[in-house]
Order: sequence, then C-alpha cells, then structure tokens
Amino acid sequence: MVNIAVFVSGGGTNLQALIDAAQAGQIENGRIALVVSSSPGAFALTRAEKAGIPSAVLRRRDFDSVERYGDALDTLLRENGIGLIVLAGFMTVLSADFCRRYENRIINIHPSLIPSFCGEGFYGLRVHEAALAKGVKVTGATVHFVSEVVDGGAIIAQKAVEVEPDDTPESLQKRVMRQAEWVLLPRAVSDFCAGRLMVDGAVVTRKEEGVLAV
Repeated sequence: MVNIAVFVSGGGTNLQALIDAAQAGQIENGRIALVVSSSPGAFALTRAEKAGIPSAVLRRRDFDSVERYGDALDTLLRENGIGLIVLAGFMTVLSADFCRRYENRIINIHPSLIPSFCGEGFYGLRVHEAALAKGVKVTGATVHFVSEVVDGGAIIAQKAVEVEPDDTPESLQKRVMRQAEWVLLPRAVSDFCAGRLMVDGAVVTRKEEGVLAV
C-alpha cells in the first residue's frame, strides 16, 4: 500500500476529487495518508479533517531558505512513510534538491495541454485567461511528474476540453476541472500506486494487461 501525501494551498477541489475516488475504491493500492498545506487558512484542511485524514501546515515564510523548507517537508514525509506526493493546487516553489530527492514520485495537475500555457507565472485563472486571449479552440489538463523545471516533467496523461464561444476564464476553469482534472488526477494516482506507470526519460508509458500504452 502506497502512502500518499497531498500538498495544497487553497480550496482543495482536486484534493476532494482524490478523497472521493479513494472512498469509492478507485485508488488501487494507495491511501491518502497526509495532507500538507502551505497556508493555515486553506479550506483544503477542512476537507481533510472531514475525511479523517491527518494534516500538517508548513509555511515557506517560517524557513530562511527554500532548501530548509524542503528539508522540513522531507522530514515530515519520511515520518509518515510517504511514497507519493501529489501537488493539488500547491502554490509554494519546491527546491531543485527536493525535486531530485523525490524524482518520479511527485505528480502535479496543470490546467492546460502542456507545453501550451505552462511554466513560471502560469497558474490558476491566469492559464485560462491566456488560453482565451490566444483564441484556442481546445484546451484541457495535464498530469505530469514534477522536475526541477516548472511544468517540465514527463507527461503522464492529458485530456482535451473544448473552448466555448462565450467562455470566461471562470467558466472555462470550471469545465476543465470537471471534465479533465478530476478525471485524470485520481486515475494517474491509482496507476502510480498500482505500479502501472513506467518512465523512460521524457516518456511515460502505462502498463495494462501486459501491454504498454502511451
């Protein structure tokens, strides 16, 4: 059984999708063992409490460097026997050293089809504002492993979502969440915990019934 830590900073809608999937038995060989928040006021902590999941708060401002912050996170994760980290709206930068320590053990969900509208500065509504400003007809979400490069890790899965003519950033954000993020993330977490994901450089393949499918 893989112990999962979910890192959050805000409302925790993707955390809730994971909680719902776990309660429905849809996360194979994995359990959410810890929720870590970068903010003591995050509503995600309330979601964790309601689900009976232990939580902790580690604020970046309480540490004099991103490296020391990473060390504190590492200690917490080791104490809880964590095998997978899921970034679910975590708005704090992780150090390069931390990312290396947990190579191919950190999963992130990004609200666009990487490599479009990603990298530094692209998060939350900003992603959807940029997509609408560009006039794209299709957007979506990407689940990927986290590397030292922002949004630059190996892609696990993607799902496309159509952009509608009257979309606002808010309406597009909600549709991408419902149709892509909340579908992709639990599935990717389950695949990781079940040992179905195989990483070869920048390419992730999914093992299913003896066959590898990209």
